[in-house]
Amino acid sequence: MKIIATLASLAFSAALALPAQAQVVIISAKNPLSKLSKEQVAQIFLGQAKTFITGGQAIPLDQPDGSDLRKEFYQKATGKAPAQMKAYWSKMEFSGNARAPQALSAAEVVKLVSENPKYIGYVDASAVTAGVKVVLTL
Repeated sequence: MKIIATLASLAFSAALALPAQAQVVIISAKNPLSKLSKEQVAQIFLGQAKTFITGGQAIPLDQPDGSDLRKEFYQKATGKAPAQMKAYWSKMEFSGNARAPQALSAAEVVKLVSENPKYIGYVDASAVTAGVKVVLTL
């Protein structure tokens, strides 16, 4: 019994020691940008900026609605909770000011971003490939 309690305690301690995986904002390796601020990323993902600071078109790609990655991204990048984001995009789309970013899987985000310099997305750091570059770590 004491061994089981010790093992459970060690497993719990190890789980607490694991660092949270970083979220990264990615663009194509073909894009001339090397870095974006959190404010610039927020503007792109909120539909307030439609171009990169270098002048090229910026099209954000989202993660699936309800995913932890999406929830954490918007909380860190914009300070908005999922319910606030839904309300925001409902208002923006109804008024015709902007459309919510297309929601795709992480693999699809990486693929599209790597193929076209106009796309920007966010993924778990472990999903980064040679075709993309990290411009912000959250």
